[in-house]
Amino acid sequence: LVMMMHGARGRTEGYLNFCHLAAELGIAVVEPDSRDRTWDFDLSGYGPDVAFLDRALSHMFDRLTVEPRRLALAGFSDGASYALSLGLANGDLFGRYGIEIDAYRAEQAKANGIEVLQANITDVRCAAESLSLIYLNPPYDFEAGPANNRRLEAVFLEHVYRWLKTAGVLVFVIPQQRLKDCARTLSEHFTDIQTFRLIDPECVRYDQIAVLALRRKRTQQVTDAELDQSIRYLQVLAMTPKIACLPEDPDSVCVVPPSSPATLTYMGIPLDEVEDLLLSSSAYRHISRLLLREQNRVQVRPLTPLHGGHVGLLCTAGMLNGVFGEGNDRHIAHWRSIKFVDHWEEDGDDGVKILHDRERFSHELTLLFADGRTKILTHEKPQDPRTQHLKT
Repeated sequence: LVMMMHGARGRTEGYLNFCHLAAELGIAVVEPDSRDRTWDFDLSGYGPDVAFLDRALSHMFDRLTVEPRRLALAGFSDGASYALSLGLANGDLFGRYGIEIDAYRAEQAKANGIEVLQANITDVRCAAESLSLIYLNPPYDFEAGPANNRRLEAVFLEHVYRWLKTAGVLVFVIPQQRLKDCARTLSEHFTDIQTFRLIDPECVRYDQIAVLALRRKRTQQVTDAELDQSIRYLQVLAMTPKIACLPEDPDSVCVVPPSSPATLTYMGIPLDEVEDLLLSSSAYRHISRLLLREQNRVQVRPLTPLHGGHVGLLCTAGMLNGVFGEGNDRHIAHWRSIKFVDHWEEDGDDGVKILHDRERFSHELTLLFADGRTKILTHEKPQDPRTQHLKT
C-alpha cells in the first residue's frame, strides 16, 4: 500500500498515471488531499491532515489485507517532505532491524521497537537485497586477528552492502580519514555518493562524516577509468580539511524502495546463553576458587572504638568492601592498598644532582554508584578527571 501526497497547491488528480501503473503491479494507492493549500506541518505543525490520513489508513485496512511493513509513504515537493517527516515519526509502522554487540545498547534499541540481534555483525547472515535502507555505524578500530588486520569500517561495509536492495539507501557514519579505506567498495557498488560533516560535539570529537549513497543497479556498469576516478576522488576527500556540513533542509530526497520483511540469522556462539549457563557448570565451580578470592566477612561489634589506623587496616584487608547508601547514592565500595613513589631532586655541595625516591603505601577507594557514576578516591592530588581528592 502506497500513500501518495501531492505538492503545494496540488491535488491528487495529477497522479492518475501513477495509480494505473501501481494497479498493474498489484499495489494499492491512497491519494489524500491536504485540508489546506498544503500539508499542515508546513503551516502550523501536525494537526488536521494527520487525523485525516489516519482515518484514510483505517478505512483501507478495513477493506484490504495489508502487511504493515509493506506500507510506503511517498510524495512530491511539499508532499515528499511531509511523507519523510511522517515516516520518521511513525517508524513502528515499518520493519526495523538492528545488530548490536553491546547488551545494554541492544536492550535500549529493543525498547524502541527495533528487532535487535545482540551479536557480532560478521556472524550474522541475511539474504541478498533484502533491506531498503541500512544505517551503518561500525566500531572505529582494527580487526584483532593474527595478521593483516584491516579497518573494521571497511570490513563491516563489505559484509553488509549485499543485503541492500538495488537503489537502496546507505547511511554510513565513519571518521573522515577512514573514507580512504572504504573508497573501493563504495565506488564499485554505490552511486550518487554524497558526504557531509557532522557537527554535534560528540561527532566532532571523532571527526565523523555521513556518507549517503544508493546501491548501484546491475544495469549500471562502470568502466575501469570511472572506477579509478571515483576511488581517487574519495581518497582525496578523506584528507580534505573542509567538507560541507549536513544541512538542516535537504537539497535532495532519496526514494527508499519497498522491501518485504527480512530475516537476520545469527551463526555465532549464543553469548548470553553461555554466560547464563557458565555459573552452573562443573568446570566453573572447580576453577572459581582460583579465579575469585572469597572476601573476608566480619559481622561483630568491635570491643573498643576503631581509630583511623584500625579503619585503614580493615579497608585495605577488604573487610569494609560492600554495598552502602540508598537511592542514587547507593554504591559499591572497594578498597585496596596502593604504592606511591615520591620523586625529588637535591643539588649537592659539589654540584652533583642527587635523585631521591621514597616509596610508601596508602589506600584507594573505588565507588560505583547505582546511576552509573564512578569515583576513585585517594589522598593524592587527582591525576585525571575520574579521580577525586579524599580529605581526611
